[in-house]
Amino acid sequence: MASSHAALLDNITWHCLSGNQAGHASGDDRARRYAKGFSGIVGFPEPHSPDLDALAKYCEPGERFYILDWTGPVTNQWRIEMESRVMRMVWDAPMPQEPGGAEPRRLGARDVPAALELAALTKPGPFAARTIELGDYFGYFDGERLVAMAGERMWAGTLREISGVCTHPEHQGRGHARALMLRLARRQLARGETPFLHVMSANPHAIALYGRLGFARYAEYPIRVIERR
Repeated sequence: MASSHAALLDNITWHCLSGNQAGHASGDDRARRYAKGFSGIVGFPEPHSPDLDALAKYCEPGERFYILDWTGPVTNQWRIEMESRVMRMVWDAPMPQEPGGAEPRRLGARDVPAALELAALTKPGPFAARTIELGDYFGYFDGERLVAMAGERMWAGTLREISGVCTHPEHQGRGHARALMLRLARRQLARGETPFLHVMSANPHAIALYGRLGFARYAEYPIRVIERR
Protein backbone atom coordinates (compact mmCIF):
# COMPACT_ATOMS: atom_id res chain seq x y z
CA MET A 1 0.00 0.00 0.00
CA ALA A 2 2.85 2.39 0.81
CA SER A 3 4.22 2.19 -2.72
CA SER A 4 1.06 3.78 -4.10
CA HIS A 5 1.69 6.80 -1.86
CA ALA A 6 5.45 7.07 -2.47
CA ALA A 7 5.24 10.39 -4.33
CA LEU A 8 3.72 11.99 -1.22
CA LEU A 9 5.53 10.00 1.45
CA ASP A 10 9.01 10.83 0.16
CA ASN A 11 8.43 14.53 0.85
CA ILE A 12 5.41 14.40 3.12
CA THR A 13 5.93 17.69 4.94
CA TRP A 14 6.00 19.78 1.78
CA HIS A 15 2.92 18.07 0.37
CA CYS A 16 1.05 18.73 3.62
CA LEU A 17 2.03 22.39 3.81
CA SER A 18 1.39 23.10 0.12
CA GLY A 19 -1.69 20.87 -0.16
CA ASN A 20 -4.36 19.84 2.34
CA GLN A 21 -2.92 21.98 5.13
CA ALA A 22 -1.87 25.05 3.16
CA GLY A 23 -4.37 27.05 5.19
CA HIS A 24 -2.36 26.27 8.33
CA ALA A 25 0.97 27.20 6.74
CA SER A 26 3.02 30.28 5.95
CA GLY A 27 5.73 30.61 3.33
CA ASP A 28 6.06 30.52 -0.44
CA ASP A 29 7.01 28.14 -3.24
CA ARG A 30 10.57 27.80 -1.85
CA ALA A 31 9.88 27.10 1.83
CA ARG A 32 6.88 26.57 4.07
CA ARG A 33 6.28 26.13 7.78
CA TYR A 34 3.28 25.42 9.93
CA ALA A 35 2.03 28.82 11.03
CA LYS A 36 2.90 30.17 14.47
CA GLY A 37 1.04 28.32 17.19
CA PHE A 38 1.20 24.98 15.36
CA SER A 39 3.88 22.30 15.51
CA GLY A 40 7.33 23.59 14.57
CA ILE A 41 7.83 21.66 11.33
CA VAL A 42 9.11 22.95 7.98
CA GLY A 43 9.07 21.66 4.41
CA PHE A 44 10.76 22.37 1.09
CA PRO A 45 10.09 21.31 -2.51
CA GLU A 46 13.59 19.78 -2.58
CA PRO A 47 14.16 18.32 0.91
CA HIS A 48 17.81 17.42 0.26
CA SER A 49 18.67 21.05 -0.55
CA PRO A 50 16.35 23.25 1.55
CA ASP A 51 16.31 26.99 0.95
CA LEU A 52 16.93 28.09 4.53
CA ASP A 53 17.30 31.74 3.54
CA ALA A 54 13.79 31.66 2.08
CA LEU A 55 12.49 30.07 5.29
CA ALA A 56 14.15 32.71 7.47
CA LYS A 57 11.76 35.36 6.14
CA TYR A 58 8.88 33.58 7.86
CA CYS A 59 10.58 32.95 11.21
CA GLU A 60 11.53 34.94 14.29
CA PRO A 61 14.92 34.68 16.01
CA GLY A 62 14.88 31.88 18.56
CA GLU A 63 12.20 29.81 16.82
CA ARG A 64 13.02 26.12 16.47
CA PHE A 65 11.87 23.74 13.75
CA TYR A 66 12.02 20.07 12.87
CA ILE A 67 13.38 19.39 9.38
CA LEU A 68 13.45 15.97 7.74
CA ASP A 69 15.71 14.25 5.23
CA TRP A 70 18.55 16.80 5.14
CA THR A 71 22.17 16.57 6.30
CA GLY A 72 23.85 19.54 4.60
CA PRO A 73 25.50 22.61 6.16
CA VAL A 74 23.42 25.41 7.67
CA THR A 75 23.59 29.05 6.63
CA ASN A 76 24.66 31.82 8.99
CA GLN A 77 21.04 32.53 9.96
CA TRP A 78 20.59 29.09 11.54
CA ARG A 79 22.18 26.66 13.95
CA ILE A 80 21.59 22.94 14.47
CA GLU A 81 20.20 22.08 17.91
CA MET A 82 19.68 18.32 17.49
CA GLU A 83 20.43 15.56 14.99
CA SER A 84 18.90 12.09 14.99
CA ARG A 85 17.01 9.63 12.80
CA VAL A 86 13.29 8.93 12.49
CA MET A 87 11.31 5.99 11.09
CA ARG A 88 8.25 6.60 8.90
CA MET A 89 5.67 3.80 9.15
CA VAL A 90 2.53 3.29 7.07
CA TRP A 91 -0.57 1.23 7.78
CA ASP A 92 -0.43 -2.14 6.01
CA ALA A 93 -3.16 -4.28 7.54
CA PRO A 94 -6.94 -4.83 7.35
CA MET A 95 -9.37 -2.75 9.39
CA PRO A 96 -8.53 -3.47 13.04
CA GLN A 97 -11.11 -4.57 15.54
CA GLU A 98 -12.53 -1.85 17.75
CA PRO A 99 -10.61 -1.78 21.02
CA GLY A 100 -12.57 -2.45 24.16
CA GLY A 101 -12.57 -0.42 27.32
CA ALA A 102 -13.69 3.08 28.09
CA GLU A 103 -14.38 5.58 25.33
CA PRO A 104 -11.80 8.37 25.16
CA ARG A 105 -12.87 11.99 25.17
CA ARG A 106 -12.36 14.23 22.18
CA LEU A 107 -10.04 17.09 23.10
CA GLY A 108 -11.10 20.68 22.55
CA ALA A 109 -9.85 24.17 23.25
CA ARG A 110 -10.40 23.83 26.99
CA ASP A 111 -8.07 20.82 27.05
CA VAL A 112 -5.10 22.57 25.42
CA PRO A 113 -3.32 23.44 28.70
CA ALA A 114 -3.59 19.83 29.86
CA ALA A 115 -2.38 18.55 26.47
CA LEU A 116 0.60 20.91 26.54
CA GLU A 117 1.44 19.80 30.08
CA LEU A 118 1.32 16.11 29.13
CA ALA A 119 3.38 16.72 25.98
CA ALA A 120 6.01 18.67 27.96
CA LEU A 121 6.28 15.75 30.40
CA THR A 122 6.40 12.89 27.87
CA LYS A 123 7.96 14.60 24.82
CA PRO A 124 6.08 12.83 21.97
CA GLY A 125 7.54 15.23 19.38
CA PRO A 126 6.64 18.74 18.28
CA PHE A 127 3.37 19.76 19.91
CA ALA A 128 2.07 23.32 20.29
CA ALA A 129 -1.02 25.18 21.45
CA ARG A 130 -2.84 24.92 18.10
CA THR A 131 -1.74 21.42 17.14
CA ILE A 132 -5.11 19.89 18.00
CA GLU A 133 -6.70 22.07 15.29
CA LEU A 134 -4.96 19.93 12.65
CA GLY A 135 -7.25 16.94 13.22
CA ASP A 136 -9.11 14.89 15.80
CA TYR A 137 -7.38 14.43 19.15
CA PHE A 138 -8.64 12.10 21.87
CA GLY A 139 -7.55 11.47 25.42
CA TYR A 140 -8.12 9.48 28.58
CA PHE A 141 -8.58 11.30 31.86
CA ASP A 142 -8.08 10.43 35.50
CA GLY A 143 -10.55 12.80 37.06
CA GLU A 144 -9.65 16.15 35.50
CA ARG A 145 -6.08 15.15 34.65
CA LEU A 146 -5.26 14.16 31.07
CA VAL A 147 -3.21 10.96 31.29
CA ALA A 148 -3.00 9.79 27.65
CA MET A 149 -3.65 11.29 24.23
CA ALA A 150 -3.18 10.80 20.50
CA GLY A 151 -4.46 12.57 17.42
CA GLU A 152 -3.97 13.61 13.81
CA ARG A 153 -1.32 16.04 12.60
CA MET A 154 0.03 15.82 9.03
CA TRP A 155 -2.40 15.35 6.14
CA ALA A 156 -1.50 15.01 2.46
CA GLY A 157 -3.81 13.50 -0.13
CA THR A 158 -5.39 10.52 1.61
CA LEU A 159 -2.44 10.07 3.99
CA ARG A 160 -3.26 10.98 7.59
CA GLU A 161 -0.67 10.99 10.35
CA ILE A 162 -1.30 9.65 13.86
CA SER A 163 0.76 11.79 16.21
CA GLY A 164 1.10 13.15 19.72
CA VAL A 165 0.87 9.63 21.15
CA CYS A 166 1.82 9.80 24.81
CA THR A 167 0.90 8.44 28.23
CA HIS A 168 1.65 9.84 31.67
CA PRO A 169 4.36 7.68 33.34
CA GLU A 170 2.00 6.82 36.20
CA HIS A 171 -0.55 5.38 33.76
CA GLN A 172 1.64 3.40 31.38
CA GLY A 173 1.01 -0.30 30.80
CA ARG A 174 -2.78 0.05 30.72
CA GLY A 175 -3.19 -0.02 26.95
CA HIS A 176 -4.20 3.62 26.57
CA ALA A 177 -1.87 4.39 23.65
CA ARG A 178 -2.82 1.21 21.81
CA ALA A 179 -6.54 1.89 22.20
CA LEU A 180 -6.23 5.51 21.06
CA MET A 181 -4.16 4.59 18.02
CA LEU A 182 -6.53 1.82 16.94
CA ARG A 183 -9.55 4.11 17.28
CA LEU A 184 -7.83 6.74 15.15
CA ALA A 185 -6.75 4.19 12.56
CA ARG A 186 -10.30 2.83 12.32
CA ARG A 187 -11.70 6.34 11.80
CA GLN A 188 -9.15 7.10 9.10
CA LEU A 189 -9.60 3.82 7.26
CA ALA A 190 -13.37 4.27 7.34
CA ARG A 191 -12.88 7.64 5.63
CA GLY A 192 -10.75 6.04 2.92
CA GLU A 193 -7.51 7.41 4.38
CA THR A 194 -4.21 5.64 5.04
CA PRO A 195 -2.72 6.10 8.53
CA PHE A 196 1.00 6.76 8.92
CA LEU A 197 3.25 7.87 11.74
CA HIS A 198 6.77 8.87 12.73
CA VAL A 199 8.80 7.30 15.52
CA MET A 200 12.36 7.95 16.57
CA SER A 201 14.68 5.21 15.29
CA ALA A 202 16.27 4.96 18.73
CA ASN A 203 12.96 3.69 20.15
CA PRO A 204 12.80 0.04 19.05
CA HIS A 205 10.10 -0.77 21.63
CA ALA A 206 7.70 1.71 20.02
CA ILE A 207 8.60 0.56 16.50
CA ALA A 208 7.81 -3.03 17.46
CA LEU A 209 4.53 -1.98 19.09
CA TYR A 210 3.41 -0.05 16.02
CA GLY A 211 4.36 -3.03 13.86
CA ARG A 212 2.10 -5.29 15.90
CA LEU A 213 -0.76 -2.82 15.50
CA GLY A 214 -0.53 -2.92 11.69
CA PHE A 215 2.08 -0.33 10.66
CA ALA A 216 4.91 -1.33 8.33
CA ARG A 217 8.29 0.38 8.11
CA TYR A 218 8.46 2.64 5.06
CA ALA A 219 11.81 4.43 5.33
CA GLU A 220 14.25 5.95 7.79
CA TYR A 221 15.27 9.61 7.50
CA PRO A 222 17.70 11.99 9.16
CA ILE A 223 15.94 14.55 11.34
CA ARG A 224 17.26 17.81 12.74
CA VAL A 225 16.06 20.58 14.98
CA ILE A 226 17.29 23.94 13.71
CA GLU A 227 17.05 27.31 15.42
CA ARG A 228 16.83 30.74 13.80
CA ARG A 229 19.73 32.84 15.07
